[in-house]
Amino acid sequence: MGPSIVFLVPILGICVGLFAVIGNQWVKPWLAHKERRMELEATMVAEKAAQYAAQTERLEQRVRVLERIITDRGVDLAQEIESLRDTPLN
Repeated sequence: MGPSIVFLVPILGICVGLFAVIGNQWVKPWLAHKERRMELEATMVAEKAAQYAAQTERLEQRVRVLERIITDRGVDLAQEIESLRDTPLN
């Protein structure tokens, strides 16, 4: 090693250490922000899934009622349809 390289080694060591400390101060908040954003997105996706599940359940209930009306031969079809029109939707 030449004399100029001997002086560069400690300077580079100090620079790398400072870079690591300063970089750590920037990376931690950035990672925390990314994690919080992913948590919020996961919450929104879960809420949407719950809404879709509730809507699917309501539609399945309506289909069951219609199937019952169609397959029940002892009930007047027109009367059942009219009674369904009179009931409010959820």
